[in-house]
Amino acid sequence: MKSYPKHWHLHLFYLLCLVLLPIISVAQEAKTKVFIMEIDSEIDPRTNRYTELALEEATEVGADHVLLVLDTFGGALNDADEIRKRILEYPKPIYVFINKNAASAGALISLACDSIYMAPGANIGAATVVGADGEAAPGKYQSYMRSIMRSTAEANGRDPRLAEAMVEASVDSTLSAGQVLTLTTTEAIKLGFCDGVAVNVEGVLADLNLLDAEIITYQLSTTDKIVSFFLNPFISGILLLIIVGGLYFELQTPGIGFPLLAALVAGVLYLVPYYLNGLAENWEIMLFVAGLILIALEVFVIPGFGIAGIGGIILVFVSLVLVMVNNQNFDFTFVPSDRLAKSLVSVVAGMLGAAVLIALTWNRIISSKHAQRVILSNTFSSKEGYRSGNTVEHLIGRTGVAHTRMTPSGRVMIDDTLYDAQARDGFIEKGETVQVIDQSTFSLRVKRVS
Repeated sequence: MKSYPKHWHLHLFYLLCLVLLPIISVAQEAKTKVFIMEIDSEIDPRTNRYTELALEEATEVGADHVLLVLDTFGGALNDADEIRKRILEYPKPIYVFINKNAASAGALISLACDSIYMAPGANIGAATVVGADGEAAPGKYQSYMRSIMRSTAEANGRDPRLAEAMVEASVDSTLSAGQVLTLTTTEAIKLGFCDGVAVNVEGVLADLNLLDAEIITYQLSTTDKIVSFFLNPFISGILLLIIVGGLYFELQTPGIGFPLLAALVAGVLYLVPYYLNGLAENWEIMLFVAGLILIALEVFVIPGFGIAGIGGIILVFVSLVLVMVNNQNFDFTFVPSDRLAKSLVSVVAGMLGAAVLIALTWNRIISSKHAQRVILSNTFSSKEGYRSGNTVEHLIGRTGVAHTRMTPSGRVMIDDTLYDAQARDGFIEKGETVQVIDQSTFSLRVKRVS
């Protein structure tokens, strides 16, 4: 007769543990993950980038489901269209919980989701395309919006007539005839446009049988929060002040270095956030750089201040304004008037602030030790005994002939020698007799002789 160990039951328990522990571990690792992202502001390039980053994060963490919590009155059509495409192409199911409002662009985004849940008292619709003045945009925009609303609804098995009626008034009496369609939660449920009602996110998860899932709520990284901080128009104005002031001080006192470094850093902090958020296009940045090059040419290469300098200032000003608004190649149809006004105010305020700063601190900078090392302070005036090697004081009182038309600058011929000259008053035609009355640093001053 065989004998068994006294503690055979303990050995059996250990064996079961060895077999079951890996299974339990795998089950825990395979726990369903729900990724939650939230949009509670205007649909614009910032929102567009937010959804892009959020869905990238959802993919990295291996989310099985994505829940979008939405509360918006709409925004830019081009950004909403990009978000729509991103949602439609995402391989995992995306649900939307409309927490009160999904108007205009928000309705389009909602249609792209696999399931729509609405809070009691919520609304969806009113997707008519409007311009910056709040009036309905031209027919081609409405036609495009109807098309993408219809196709998006069809992609997820929803009634395309309802989606199209949210853009333009329908003649169908069942669809709020004569008015652009907006559905309440109850109406959306009745018409099969909404998959369920929920008071909060937990209610949506309960309906989807996902209450036991691992919840991952998306938060912007520190870097992205810093980027959003520098998108504030007030901060942009301060950066503009540093850019303009830094460039001016560096040009006036070359060699110090710090003003130029401050201007470059401020320029990067100004342009990069707008570029990352899709506001600053490549051509707008190139416009800014071209303006700086023209200004540099005017200061260092071309004598005086003329077309290049003025053109450079205009290019810099225009580029700084355009960077802050979501225009489409100078098409401001969908740029809100207040957004454009804020951009203009920020740029003008920054430049005026720089001018005031320059006026208040110029004397102090000029008298500083660093400035005195690079600025020539001696005047070498004639009273101190200095004389120019090409002085023409002996010509004062002499007469000659205008060699060119003087408007008022030109050239005169005196004793078979040409001199640069300026007319004291009016214009002097070529061939008229002139008399030298004075000399400036680089030319003679003449008057017409009757």
